[in-house]
Amino acid sequence: MTETKKSEELTFEEAMKGLEGIVAKLEEGDVPLEQAINYFQEGMALSKMCHEKLQHVEKQMDFILKDNGELAPFSVQEEDEGDK
Repeated sequence: MTETKKSEELTFEEAMKGLEGIVAKLEEGDVPLEQAINYFQEGMALSKMCHEKLQHVEKQMDFILKDNGELAPFSVQEEDEGDK
């Protein structure tokens, strides 16, 4: 990676910024083939890391902390039409 941090140490925001930078470089079109392949591989690694972080957060959001400190599945209760 061109970043000083390893991909495991990056925050989601840092990884997204790295992806945006790679996309910008590749969109310029004047990148040598070997460098473009390296950028592509780096971008795929960053993309995978972002996806994994989002999945982890999604799993965390499936639960909500109750007043007594216990975790419970999160569910939204919709109002019935008759309650209006």
